[in-house]
Amino acid sequence: MSKNEMHIQFSALSENESFARVTVAAFVTQLDPTMDELTELKTVVSEAVTNSIIHGYNDTEEGLVHIDCILVDGSVEVTIWDDGMGIPNLEEAKQPLYTSKPELERSGMGFTIMENFMDEVDITSIPGQGTTVRLVKHLKKSKTLCN
Repeated sequence: MSKNEMHIQFSALSENESFARVTVAAFVTQLDPTMDELTELKTVVSEAVTNSIIHGYNDTEEGLVHIDCILVDGSVEVTIWDDGMGIPNLEEAKQPLYTSKPELERSGMGFTIMENFMDEVDITSIPGQGTTVRLVKHLKKSKTLCN
């Protein structure tokens, strides 16, 4: 079993969302994902990071967003977490079209998109302590890390 991993952390600034998305995509390209798989991964990273910035830290530009990315046996595991305010009602937050920030014209589809694009999605949140989103994608025709 070959394994490769990375960890990054960055300030909870909206402009860092694209940095996170591109960094994870660049790391994953060594497995030779399809364009669709890469687009789906970039989309879910964008959704999770945006949630951390907008909801976790209330768009205050304080705090850090963390990402672990592990490549193992043709699968990608991305864990994104913050130490922000957490989600008081996770089941409600996971409902399509739900948003805690309607004044920002948020679509409320982030968790739904994650669940549709990934093979596994695990979300844990503790109010006042933060949220962790674990995403797993099994790539269809990926290279192994030894190739």
